[in-house]
Amino acid sequence: MLEHAIMWHLYPLGATGADIRDTHAAGRGLSSLTPWLDYAVELGCDTILLAPVFDSVSHGYDTLDHYRIDDRLGGDAEFDTFMEACRARGLRVLLDGVFNHVAAGHPWVSQGLTTGRGWEGHDDLLELDHANPQVADEVVAVMEHWLDKGISGWRLDVAYAVPDEFWAEVTDRVRTRFPDAVFLGEVIHGDYGHELTAGHLDTVTQYELWKALWSSIKDGNFFELEHALNRHNTFLEAGPMQTFVGNHDTDRIASVVGDAGAGLAATLLLTLPGVPSIYYGDEQAFRGLRGEGFGADDAVRPELPASPAELAGEGTWLHDRYQRLIGFRRRHAWLVSGRVEVTSVANEEISYRVSSGEHWLNVTARVDGSVEMVADDGESLSF
Repeated sequence: MLEHAIMWHLYPLGATGADIRDTHAAGRGLSSLTPWLDYAVELGCDTILLAPVFDSVSHGYDTLDHYRIDDRLGGDAEFDTFMEACRARGLRVLLDGVFNHVAAGHPWVSQGLTTGRGWEGHDDLLELDHANPQVADEVVAVMEHWLDKGISGWRLDVAYAVPDEFWAEVTDRVRTRFPDAVFLGEVIHGDYGHELTAGHLDTVTQYELWKALWSSIKDGNFFELEHALNRHNTFLEAGPMQTFVGNHDTDRIASVVGDAGAGLAATLLLTLPGVPSIYYGDEQAFRGLRGEGFGADDAVRPELPASPAELAGEGTWLHDRYQRLIGFRRRHAWLVSGRVEVTSVANEEISYRVSSGEHWLNVTARVDGSVEMVADDGESLSF
């Protein structure tokens, strides 16, 4: 699956306008996102990566019941309708599994499956006891339940805080029934290659490259990107890395580097090796900076209009660029597993060559947003 995957990453509670605060008011329901599935397909994506959809206390990462779709998203019936719409369009779906911690009201707490410790100081989020064999049994059961319902795999939230041997056991057990299931681990720091292989995962989040992409553009320092690309090559020896320029936990790329920088970031994302993930709205130059406190993420997890036709239009130029770049990448699918070599670098300009066997792509990118690229088959693009 990952050989050709390009993901469109949605935060459903935000996208449907659900309330994450005390009123717990419902949004429009998951099926209201159906018009956006056509949009994702037309953009060129083949996989929908969903942030949490399970019954939770507030923002989704404080799960109360892993077997129940949150009522704010319309419950199980809405999920079934959504999945049917995805299947009809040939879209695969990955769900976000929060298996590092659960809300204090989760049944697993009363069953003695937590350590009693709050995760990162949050007393309302209790860490699961991954040394308890029953925890692995429960996680396997949850994963298989939703794979039976047609999903293609799992994003593993806070995978970096869970023992590698736990993931290895769980993924191996699930693959006995679902050999094609995909497991994407959230890893912030460290040796991504080790985390991927030790946990028997398929891909992990490449945060180092994300940081280098926006920081190099913002500061006019492509030497930082050169360093990150050298490390990226090393990580790729273990397997594909999930690449991105934004997600539900980061500032919007266009707010950080401006329009020209956002266009440049898109070009880098879609010409470098890896499994690209596009966070909804980044392809439209959505703005948003994270704040402080309970509502810190509100600005980067916005409600979508009822349909793409209601978009304001200011981001059409960037959407068109993403569409062209994704088309180029699909015609050069070998990019996912290529290797990258920086051929020249200065503060405000970088040239690199991505190659795999007899195939190659040369790219020159400048901090002003201009790009020239040409592949071995003669196809070229410039912006």
